[in-house]
Amino acid sequence: MPRPWLRVGVVGAGRVGAVLGAALAAAGHRVVAVSAVSEASRERADALLPGVPVQPVEDVVAAGDLVLLAVPDDALADLVAGLGARGLWRPGQIAAHTSGRHGLAPFAPAADRGVLPLALHPAMTFTGTSLDLARLTECCFGITAPDPVRAVAEALVVEMGGEPVWVPEEARTLYHAALAHGSNHLVTLVAQAREILAAAGIEDGERLLRPLLQASLDGSLASGDGALTGPVSRGDVGTLAAHLDALEPLAEDLRPAYVAHATATAHRAARTRRLRPDQADAVLAALGEAGTPPSPLSSPAVPPPTPDEKDHR
Repeated sequence: MPRPWLRVGVVGAGRVGAVLGAALAAAGHRVVAVSAVSEASRERADALLPGVPVQPVEDVVAAGDLVLLAVPDDALADLVAGLGARGLWRPGQIAAHTSGRHGLAPFAPAADRGVLPLALHPAMTFTGTSLDLARLTECCFGITAPDPVRAVAEALVVEMGGEPVWVPEEARTLYHAALAHGSNHLVTLVAQAREILAAAGIEDGERLLRPLLQASLDGSLASGDGALTGPVSRGDVGTLAAHLDALEPLAEDLRPAYVAHATATAHRAARTRRLRPDQADAVLAALGEAGTPPSPLSSPAVPPPTPDEKDHR
């Protein structure tokens, strides 16, 4: 017996919407309409959803059994409410959004009309090209759905090549904060590191940083705080002071960012007992923060590296 397919309407041919629409089409569903306002969105729709008519949002919603809302977080609730006020939602229709922050709350006006709401957030950065389709096979989706349609959300994710990860409604904001902190701030951190290297006269920063950052990423994912290296974890106050002096004349965002990250690192190193309290106090003083860090956890102490274990990062 052939698997049933859905008529899919994609609201927003941005980097995410166009790619997920293409993934649903590849899974056997029929993308029947897409909305695209900017020239870039229209070009993206033409490349990833060839032959799919570009239509106004209200027509896209009317055409779909599954309506995929790939719009900015702050626009989602007003969009759903506006469509409801115009009587465009219909009972039994599936509505899914791709927001990381939101769960089901923005769908309240549609759910009152019998719409089946789903939150399907792909935990991945998108280029908005066909390259993203292959990357979906390694992508987790943070899903939130009412219990009766949880299986529908999971099936759609699996059909797109992803792995569903359940996120409770009340945890959506924390879930999204974790991803934004880890991904978005990583981009800033790497860009700043390259800028500092350029100030040191090293132009090929990517070549120098790639193996170091990859090792750090792999180590932190495998061992958490146990992968920590560097001057904070060693209590090298003199090195930290020298770093701060060297960063002083550079762009105004660099030194404060270094201090903020080093301070957070010192607190974590104290909490996991990689730093003794006196070492942590000295590090925090060098960074300009007074006071004692939080008390270490009751977990087994992690001894500081011995001289022959000292890393050079």
